[in-house]
Amino acid sequence: MNLFSLSAKNVIAKPLSSLLSVLLFGFGVSIIVIILLTSSFMKNEISKNAGGIDLVVGAKGSPLQIILASIFHIDFPTGNISLNDANNLVANRLITSAIPLSLGDSHKGYRIVGTTHAYAELYGAELAQGEMFEQELTAVLGANVAKILGLKIGDEIQSEHGLSEGGEGHDEHPYKVVGILNSSGNVIDNLILTSIQSVWAVHDHGEEHDHEEDSDLHDLVTLKKLGVEVTKEQLNEEEITSIFVQYRSPMAAVQLPRIVNGTSNLQAASPPYETARLFTIIGVGVEVVNVLGVVIIVLSAISVFIALINSLKERKYELAIMRSMGAGRSKIFVMILIEGFILTVVGSLFGFALAHSGFWLLSSAIDQIQPSASFVVEEEYYVFVGSLIVGIFAALVPAIMGYKADISETLAKG
Repeated sequence: MNLFSLSAKNVIAKPLSSLLSVLLFGFGVSIIVIILLTSSFMKNEISKNAGGIDLVVGAKGSPLQIILASIFHIDFPTGNISLNDANNLVANRLITSAIPLSLGDSHKGYRIVGTTHAYAELYGAELAQGEMFEQELTAVLGANVAKILGLKIGDEIQSEHGLSEGGEGHDEHPYKVVGILNSSGNVIDNLILTSIQSVWAVHDHGEEHDHEEDSDLHDLVTLKKLGVEVTKEQLNEEEITSIFVQYRSPMAAVQLPRIVNGTSNLQAASPPYETARLFTIIGVGVEVVNVLGVVIIVLSAISVFIALINSLKERKYELAIMRSMGAGRSKIFVMILIEGFILTVVGSLFGFALAHSGFWLLSSAIDQIQPSASFVVEEEYYVFVGSLIVGIFAALVPAIMGYKADISETLAKG
């Protein structure tokens, strides 16, 4: 029988002690791995959804809130800004293009975004069915919205005020679904897109809107950088929530935020800066949980150490017999190390399986996230190697004790 088989049998021979060591080790590893998975996933999602957006301009308030509401759609906007102010701002030579957003309503928890076709183009979203919104009160659904709610082309949906279900409804002005987007793997999959004019129609114009539209056809103004066509009355009276801005040159990153914040009612929010600040805030909690994971791994290493010491004491006579039959000191040393290695590997694998299963269950509970138990980050390999090193060190002292054991004394006592 080889040393590995013998070591495995020794581990199995002490099931309760071995199980405790494996569970402790697994829990410690799983805590660290699930934190790594969650933080890496969040960073990937943030990078993916904020790509191509140099600056977000909204109403005065918290820049982080503007980012969370406008890019990730997980917070309420800081308020609205005048369409005229927005148009005057994007006329600045430092801005090459801009995408307007009008937020505030949702349908069954999925946000309705008033915008232009450029918003879908920003995220590389393409139509799976139907067409893009052109007429007022028409909407295009993200892939997840259509799938989860079971909606199809031609269906009508009602908007509700706010982000949660049960808000004040706008049943008298339903949206007609005219298009469904392919899955893009980003935030647009969970949105309902419509025109800014549709959002205004639902909130402001009501039944009088068609008459107003007919009377103002001769008075249309094209806002080229914003990509919308409005009447002069709308330009002067209507509001939007925020603007996605793309810089013309690197110099704009220095000058434009200062220009925006210098105005009385506009606030500039930089996606890279605000998301970095968000991770700094979250990072404190992550570090605390990681420390907890390390503490549990150290405790599990002590458990492995105690299990091997106790096993060594109980098997002194057996080991002495092995030595007397020709097994060298080095074989005893290696056998005990292998036992510690087996406990560590099994515990680590259990921890990784537990972490990935937990991450899958967590992401499955959130409709806006596509669950994946196979999501792997590079740091996991370092955790695995580190856990093996800890396990080997825990087995080192018992292995040395077994190596130095005096067989003549043990056999004499036996």
